[in-house]
Amino acid sequence: MGKDKRQKLWYTAKQLETTNLKKTGAEEMTAEKLLEHQDAILLAQSDGCAVWQFRNGTGDGTMTTYEVFPGVMLAFNDFHMERYECDFVADRRMLAIDHCREGRMEYPAGDNLVAYTAAGDMKLDLREQHTGTFHFPSCHYHGLTVAFDRDIVRESLPREVKDFPATPEKIIERWQLGSTPRVVRGAERMEHIFGEMYRVPEKDPHPVLSRSKFLELLLCLDAMTIPQEESERPYFYKTQVEKVEAIKRFLIEHVAENFTQEELSSRFDIAMTPMKTCFRSVYGAAIGTWLKNYRMNLAAELLLKEKGPERRRGRRACRLRQRGKIHRCVQKGDALDAVGVPQGKGKTI
Repeated sequence: MGKDKRQKLWYTAKQLETTNLKKTGAEEMTAEKLLEHQDAILLAQSDGCAVWQFRNGTGDGTMTTYEVFPGVMLAFNDFHMERYECDFVADRRMLAIDHCREGRMEYPAGDNLVAYTAAGDMKLDLREQHTGTFHFPSCHYHGLTVAFDRDIVRESLPREVKDFPATPEKIIERWQLGSTPRVVRGAERMEHIFGEMYRVPEKDPHPVLSRSKFLELLLCLDAMTIPQEESERPYFYKTQVEKVEAIKRFLIEHVAENFTQEELSSRFDIAMTPMKTCFRSVYGAAIGTWLKNYRMNLAAELLLKEKGPERRRGRRACRLRQRGKIHRCVQKGDALDAVGVPQGKGKTI
C-alpha cells in the first residue's frame, strides 16, 4: 500500500475518532496529553507517530508513540540513563501493558517497597502509582508499552470487532489489578505477540494495519493461566536497595581491592542473605559475577586507551595477547592485573 493511501486511511480514522469522541464526551488520549509536564522534547511528528526525547544529568532516552485506534496507544521506550524523574498523574482510567526487551527497571511494589522488571517480563499496570523516580540499574532500558484508555476503548472496541470478548475491564477484573502493578516473569507465551509489535516500524511506518496484534494481546491475557506469585524475585524495602546501591558504588571506588561478602555485609549493616538476594535482583547478577564483569570491561577500556611501543609494533598482535591475558586473569579474579593495576590482598568476592 502506498504512502498516500496510508495517510488517507489515517486521516479518515482520525476524523471518525474525533466525531465519536465528541458524541461520548470523552477526551482524546494523545501522547501530548500523557506527556504533559514531563519535560519531554518533541523531535518529530507525522501521521499519528511522534518521537519524544528525555534528558537529565544521567543520560537521555526516546519514546516513539503511535496512535493505533481510538483509546489505544503503542510506545517504544529506549532509555540510556540511570534514573528518570516522572511527574505523571493519570487524568483518565488506564490499563498499561509494559514489556521489557532489554535492561532492568525499578517499579513501586507497595508502601516503601520496590521490585524490578528484567528482559522478557510483562507488567500490567493501572498507572495509579506512576509518579516519582524510576531507576534503571543497568543504565539502559528498552521495551514497549501498550496503553488503553478504558473509557474511550469501551466505545471504540465494538466498532473494531463486534462483541469482542476480551475487554480491558475484563482483564483488570480477571487479573485482580489494583494500585500495585502485576508482573509476569519471562512471559514466553506472549513473546510472539510482542515480537510482532517490535517489528511493526520495520514493516510499516504506522501500525494502523496491525491492529489485530493488539486484539490478540487482549485475548491472550483473557485466556492465559495466571501464574502464582513467584518467590525468586521478591520485593525489597527501599532501605535495602539503598544499601546495595552503596555497595556497588563502594566496589567501583575500590575496584583494585578485594573484599569478602562478610566484610561488605558488616560494613554496610545488611544481613548476608538479603544483601546477596537484593544485589542479584537489582543488577541481574551475583556480587562476584558483577564485579568480575565490571573489572573485565574496565580492563578492556584501559587497553584500548593504552599507548606505547607495543601498539607501534603491531596493534592487532598486542590486542590478541592482551585479550588472552585478560581472560586468564578474569578467570582467577584478577582482571586488573591484565593492565598492571595492583590489587589488595584478601579473598575475592
